[in-house]
Amino acid sequence: MKITALAAHTPEAVRAALAARGWEAQPAWFAAVGIQPFVVLIEAISEAEREALVHWGTKSGADVLTGDGWALVAGTASRVAPLARYDRAPAELARLAPALGRVLAARAEPPRSWAIRGGELSLEKPVIIGIVNVTPDSFSDGGRLPSADAAISHGEKLMADGSRLLDVGGESTRPGAAPVSVKEEIARVVPVIAGLAKRSVGPIAVDTRKAEVARAALDAGAAVVNDVSGLRFDAGLAAVARDAGAGVVLMHMRGTPATMDDLAKYQHVASEVAAELAARAAEAEREGIGRERIVVDPGFGFAKTAAQNFRLLDELATIVALGYPVAVGLSRKRFLGAATGRPVEDRDRATAVACALAWERGARLFRVHDVALTREALALASATTNPP
Repeated sequence: MKITALAAHTPEAVRAALAARGWEAQPAWFAAVGIQPFVVLIEAISEAEREALVHWGTKSGADVLTGDGWALVAGTASRVAPLARYDRAPAELARLAPALGRVLAARAEPPRSWAIRGGELSLEKPVIIGIVNVTPDSFSDGGRLPSADAAISHGEKLMADGSRLLDVGGESTRPGAAPVSVKEEIARVVPVIAGLAKRSVGPIAVDTRKAEVARAALDAGAAVVNDVSGLRFDAGLAAVARDAGAGVVLMHMRGTPATMDDLAKYQHVASEVAAELAARAAEAEREGIGRERIVVDPGFGFAKTAAQNFRLLDELATIVALGYPVAVGLSRKRFLGAATGRPVEDRDRATAVACALAWERGARLFRVHDVALTREALALASATTNPP
């Protein structure tokens, strides 16, 4: 007899073991995902549903922890999956099926691509988003690109270093930043976007909260709208993005850059950020933006303390479970300095490590300043699941 302990943190270990013993690729993958540990928190349930869950857990072998109006269910995904089927779940638990089914589907079949204006980006490999800040007051690189020509040249370098998307921003969103007028923001970003598009450098995202700025940027050649407010700041922005067929990044933030630090109050940061992002994505879909065009971003550093940022990074799978591609903006953030002691201008190594950790937890898009360094870290991280 021979016993081998497999790596429980990844379905790849089980998939490889099954494939080596004759299983076909797809059945091996689904079986591997099915026996992975799976934990869900179910809230706003009735007393009858809570009792039914406890009874079901006793019969099924799943662990069920409960309290007033909530239950936490833990087991393998295959053991919990019957609750997502009307023909298998107890009648008292039929209300769970749709939401639980969506979570399980996102786990088994995560998004493989992101639809943007004029095409799509594959998510099978990391998508690095190179930052082109044309602002005088951004937290780490404000004023370093004093002209449109300098910004265009920088964008070309970022693409050569491995970017697959450029993010052009004309308004700082650092803590305490003052707002910029629409006219000034357009004057900053449109010449850069137009110049990049003229040289066929891109695709390009515009980092803005404002409908008028987004419209001008899209007219100049942008393919994506990256909104740090998650479409909360300007009610007209959703329609602009929808009508242009643009990709949309919805970021989590509470308040505004001027007020967000006072709103970093959470009981469980990952679940609360996930719930708020889910609400923003659902609103975007109601506005007519196709699900395939939506990416969500948990907003590291926005209305979050250093401790909350680390907890959110560790629990990033909670955001991934929403079923949308996940982007992260970790580059040079304060919480990286809290861990390393490094000043803002010396946090690119920490950024690269944080991006690698985020990839392992399910993020697929990475917004950074130093593209070359991050590309190497992500090449190594992604090689564990997608060998070169």
